[in-house]
Amino acid sequence: MRILIIGGTVFLGRALVDAALQRDHQVTLFNRGRSSPDAYPDIETIQGDRDRNLDRLGGRRWDAVVDTCGYRPGQLRLSTAALRPAVEHYCFISTLSVYPVAGEPNRDETAPLLTLKDDSCEEVSAESYGPLKVGCEAQVMEAFPQSALIIRAGLIVGPYDQTNRFTYWVTRAARGGDAIAPPAQQPLQFIDARDLADFVLRGIERRTSGVYNVTGPAKRLTFGEFLPQAKGALASDVRFHHVSDEFLQRQGVDEFMGLPLWLNQEAAESFMTFSIERALAAGLRFRALSQTIRATNDWARANPDAPKQADLPTELEATLLEAWYPSRRRARSRKR
Repeated sequence: MRILIIGGTVFLGRALVDAALQRDHQVTLFNRGRSSPDAYPDIETIQGDRDRNLDRLGGRRWDAVVDTCGYRPGQLRLSTAALRPAVEHYCFISTLSVYPVAGEPNRDETAPLLTLKDDSCEEVSAESYGPLKVGCEAQVMEAFPQSALIIRAGLIVGPYDQTNRFTYWVTRAARGGDAIAPPAQQPLQFIDARDLADFVLRGIERRTSGVYNVTGPAKRLTFGEFLPQAKGALASDVRFHHVSDEFLQRQGVDEFMGLPLWLNQEAAESFMTFSIERALAAGLRFRALSQTIRATNDWARANPDAPKQADLPTELEATLLEAWYPSRRRARSRKR
């Protein structure tokens, strides 16, 4: 198949390119050439900005397009109009953030979505990100009513992830010693970028359409189950100390980014428990979590200077451990 990927050189985009090449598809990239421009020197790349240069795609045809970086409905209005005569199948990478954080557990694709207070808003912010993605989905489905594949992806993890949300726990396990961790019972959902890419490629090959929540794993996971697997996969001596939501809140720790992936139990019970039954029935499969952990650690070791948007500084972790175990603080004071 001839596949156009909008983006293609950052994180999920790289996983998509690699998966497509492994399946012997012919890939064309369309991007600005700003992120890892030398990642795929042997692949045809059309350089341009999706807001201004879509005319550079004119006169071409592809079997499918995968749009990895659409954030505003206006962008999708332009790209779907430009590509409607050029592609047969439009796959848009959306997000589970189209749903409110607060909601019932086990929400499926029919659950209520976020809406914008101002329909004219196209500025991406923490508040508008999800609602704008809802608008993007609507543009794709309007332009490709019979052949739109909407992927509502959960937290994407693995090599090349520069958010450090999942990577933090892998590298923290590898470092060993005493570590602060969220409550053991907090549910977790995430998906390896390579598993997500495989699902997308299968969907394109089968001309699948519709909306899919795509995260994992197949069986529900908690922090208390995930962290021992990280420890075991890396043969680490780390000792994770699970603290309470109330403790972290009293200490002023920021959720999700300050202590990566931590959400208070009420939020986690709704936003880390999405139903993926539809995707599983459509062929979603997962590699072993230990493989994701080791691959992520290998990448992090090779890229020590990668951005760390989410992080718990070592000094703050030590302070939290002392606050959680007052006896530890007293013992240290006596040694001085």
